[in-house]
Amino acid sequence: MIIDWLFHQGPWIWCVLGLVLLVLEVLVPGAFFLWFGISAIIVGGLAFLVNLGWQYELLIFTLLSLGSLLIGRRMMASHAPEFGDPQLNHRGSRYVGREFVLSAPLSKGEGKLFIDDTVWRISGDDLPSGTTVRVTGVDGVRLLVVAV
Repeated sequence: MIIDWLFHQGPWIWCVLGLVLLVLEVLVPGAFFLWFGISAIIVGGLAFLVNLGWQYELLIFTLLSLGSLLIGRRMMASHAPEFGDPQLNHRGSRYVGREFVLSAPLSKGEGKLFIDDTVWRISGDDLPSGTTVRVTGVDGVRLLVVAV
């Protein structure tokens, strides 16, 4: 009974469905319902112009939805900006290649280096305080340094 009522509404049901899907797209994060909403509105517009059976309308909606979903996802993935910090979980690698001055001596191959508001453990040759060092790598949470 409800199905019969829906199919007797003609093109309007597609337009209403499209608008509902577009509103749902606004409420739900991601661009998923957008493609289905646009496809439903296109089918509704096409149904206003050409008298199609519901089977053809449903077939066109399915093809348009899947096609636009695949094309839209590929297009959005290729133009997506990179968010966040790719080195977030590898903080020490940010310092590789940078130079710093030792405020404490490096003895027995170990020492400490103050960078911004963080104290880093460092490894390298024995060096007196005041020596400029370059970070050459990271070993776990330890920075590897050499004198410049």
